[in-house]
Amino acid sequence: MNRQGINELISWKSSIKRKPLVMQGVRQVGKTWLVKEFADTHYENFVYVNFEKTQRLRSLFEEDYDINRILSVLAIESSVPIKPHNTLIFFDEIQEATNGITSLKYFAEDAPQYHVIAAGSLLGVSLHKGISFPVGKVDFMTLYPFSFSEFLHAVNEQQLAELITKQPDTNLTFFHDKLTHFLRLYYFIGGMPEAIATYVQTNNLDDVRAIQNKILTGYENDFSKHAPKAIIPRVRMVWNSILAQLSKENKKYIFGQVAKGARAKDFEMAIAWLNDAGLIHKVHLVNKPAIPLKSYAEMDAFKLYFTDMGLLLAFAEVDKSIVLDRNEILTEFKGAMTEQYVLQQLNCIGIKSLHYWRSDSGKAEVDFLIQQSKEIIPIEVKAEENLQAKSLKLYVDKYKPLQSIRTSMSKYRKEDWLVNVPLYAILSLKKGRED
Repeated sequence: MNRQGINELISWKSSIKRKPLVMQGVRQVGKTWLVKEFADTHYENFVYVNFEKTQRLRSLFEEDYDINRILSVLAIESSVPIKPHNTLIFFDEIQEATNGITSLKYFAEDAPQYHVIAAGSLLGVSLHKGISFPVGKVDFMTLYPFSFSEFLHAVNEQQLAELITKQPDTNLTFFHDKLTHFLRLYYFIGGMPEAIATYVQTNNLDDVRAIQNKILTGYENDFSKHAPKAIIPRVRMVWNSILAQLSKENKKYIFGQVAKGARAKDFEMAIAWLNDAGLIHKVHLVNKPAIPLKSYAEMDAFKLYFTDMGLLLAFAEVDKSIVLDRNEILTEFKGAMTEQYVLQQLNCIGIKSLHYWRSDSGKAEVDFLIQQSKEIIPIEVKAEENLQAKSLKLYVDKYKPLQSIRTSMSKYRKEDWLVNVPLYAILSLKKGRED
């Protein structure tokens, strides 16, 4: 499988300012596979330690942070010679090792010649438990589910994958129907590696749904195993409410729909846990689209999305025929499903801080605002070929942005005040993004 994360890892390896890398991402998103693939192609030796499976090594960092001692133990345990610059050391599920995260500081300070990557399925949760974190001593990388481009690579459509990441032009028009077909297929399968691999191997979408359900069950089991006991019931309530919230296309998350009389303070810890675990994405409202967007976010007004749209459709028990045959049954949910897709693609091109805008009257709403360089770009999402953009027009008239985007199933077109980018080409927005 071709994953863009490999390029990030290559850049990390070659950086003269390289530090131990902390890789985050939801469970089953492919972190271990990616690091092993990177090691196979770019290093002479590879030392892999999974602290969840190898319990006796969890005390490796308890005695001290003597790097020579630690490397000696690792070399004996793995039977692999550890050479500076030519060996990749991978600490998987590092949050399970006592002082494991703290040890990264000493690799950075005392042994920068050794290349170290650390990962953990619930690492984001662990970092908020009072663990001594090596601030300024590590690099970060987040791995998301497969983008649509990566999905096309996986199903042997490499040329289409390259085409949709370039600046959109009329060449896209020739492949519109084919790209639309694969996009609907991606809607159902989503971006989880095992789901995609299953489809490639069996060409059976029922097998894909079985994998998705297994992943969802694993996530729900994590609630009982890893969430604080006091908030487990509320974590489940929030998790189970997201589908209903999206289906109603609420202007923001409504706590009263989680439980009668529920208030924000009753569920803020549960939402924070799910967000730290990478299981949901939180998108805040801004009433003033100005730079920096974060400073204008309303912390008590937000929407919640899933980590992956294939899992979202599995959770909703949406049948494959409804998605692939362009069935009109989905009504309101179709809009939310498409927003989920766009959010995932924007995350994949490095746009992590997403917001949305709503007019003072509440009658107009722009689905996403992104900050690129010195401008704020509004993005209105349409599920099908609907070319109306009343909310976006109101926003444009009021704030006069340099560019505005409508994304839909329609073909690429440039108009006086907006550009219609086909949903399958939304990844092309990476062009011009400020890193």
